[in-house]
Amino acid sequence: MDYSLERSRIMLIEELIIKMTEFNSGDPKRIQHFIKVYEFAHVIGVKEGIDEEALHILDIASIMHDIGIRPSEEKYGKCNGKLQEQEGPAYARKMLAEFPEVTSGEIERVCYLIAHHHTYEDIEGIDYRILLEADFLVNAMEDELDKEAIVHFREKVFETKTGIHLLNTMFGL
Repeated sequence: MDYSLERSRIMLIEELIIKMTEFNSGDPKRIQHFIKVYEFAHVIGVKEGIDEEALHILDIASIMHDIGIRPSEEKYGKCNGKLQEQEGPAYARKMLAEFPEVTSGEIERVCYLIAHHHTYEDIEGIDYRILLEADFLVNAMEDELDKEAIVHFREKVFETKTGIHLLNTMFGL
């Protein structure tokens, strides 16, 4: 990858983290959640050797994956996974429109991932799989899931060597 493109993508991620922090102002738990999901997703993507474009989309989607929570809470008084998937893409599109370097194809894939990040069947693409794995790595700890639930989810969803290794290591499985 050429250095200027790589630097441009790093700067985008930094700006997107700031924008999402502002979007979630006053909610440090939610902000720290997306930072952790982003970092796990990035590590898994790099270690699994996904291509640069897929990694770039994964980075953006992992930062923005829960953008539908606040709108769901405001609109419905709750924020279950399906509502997050329903409400998130419109807010993601609006925010990503502020970044002219993000292509329409990238926006569409990011929105697809946001609209499916609580859907665990018919998983299309390594970016989708890794987002689910990274989100679960963080949710399992934050929600204090028991080992039986963690093992069940690992058997049902996890496929990447890196994701399985991180899960097993984190939870002593």
